[in-house]
Amino acid sequence: MNPVATRQTHDAPRNAGEGEAPLPSQPNDGKACRPRRRGNPAVRKNVSPAVRASARLLRKYWMLWLGLSLVGLAFLAALLAPVIAPFDPNQQKLATDLSTIFQPPSLLHPMGTDSLGRDVFSRLLYGARVSLWVGLVSVGIATLIGVTLGLVAGYFGGLVDEAIMRAVDVMLCFPAFFLILAVIAFLEPNLFNIMIIIGLTSWMRVTRLVRAETLSVRRREYVAAARLAGAGTGRILIRHILPNVIAPVLVSATLGIAGAILTESSLSFLGLGIQPPLSSWGNMLLEGKQSLEIAWWLSVFPGMAILLTVLGYNLLGESLRDLLDPRSR
Repeated sequence: MNPVATRQTHDAPRNAGEGEAPLPSQPNDGKACRPRRRGNPAVRKNVSPAVRASARLLRKYWMLWLGLSLVGLAFLAALLAPVIAPFDPNQQKLATDLSTIFQPPSLLHPMGTDSLGRDVFSRLLYGARVSLWVGLVSVGIATLIGVTLGLVAGYFGGLVDEAIMRAVDVMLCFPAFFLILAVIAFLEPNLFNIMIIIGLTSWMRVTRLVRAETLSVRRREYVAAARLAGAGTGRILIRHILPNVIAPVLVSATLGIAGAILTESSLSFLGLGIQPPLSSWGNMLLEGKQSLEIAWWLSVFPGMAILLTVLGYNLLGESLRDLLDPRSR
């Protein structure tokens, strides 16, 4: 065979349809794979990093910000009630002008008037003081009792633990609301008694929560090191154990405030809570129920105040639970 012919045969170009190798692709610098960005590039460049970080936090923790906004709005209404309220919440105009009763919402009375000619908006603002005060004080009492008993039961154990937990079981056997009703039947239904009674009937769940956390924390190395260093029991409980069990207590207390506001509103709605002329959202609902067909605003606005405040505390509590629990991240 002629070697020249063989070389020419091998050097001949192949047909395009007979397994021709693909041409080398152009180098890819990543521009073709990048998704198109929406929006004006000039606007994006002008946005500061702080604004971008705030937007990311707002999207990630929207429940926390919404809860803080609702709770903060309720606190502002309570604190600034003497400044914002256009009228005296207890000022009655029934004896002087009958046309002032059951006025619908207007510019002069944004939430209307009640059966005695009193401004509903002013009473709603002052009622926020009562409801929030009951929630904070009663939950503070329950948290103080629950944390103390939970720390003692979880740290010492033995007979002390058995005695405290059996007392908790006995208290939990009774429905809390009916227990409050039974106690109020023997006491005068005023603001002070309501706060004390709700606090003294709400400490059991906090006790169980703190006890469970203390049983876990007391076995940690830093607690054993504190004992070896000669630290007393009180110092160990306050300096080493309490800071490590306080996170779930904060969540429980936040959710407990919402429950206390609902309990106070329920008692006042039944006529066993805050008594007139002191305004609270519960007794405003009671007054509105009697005139619901002719004055809808007497029930709608206090009900919305209770709904938004309780919703704010619930959102805040759930957000704190997600933030403080590392297992949920």
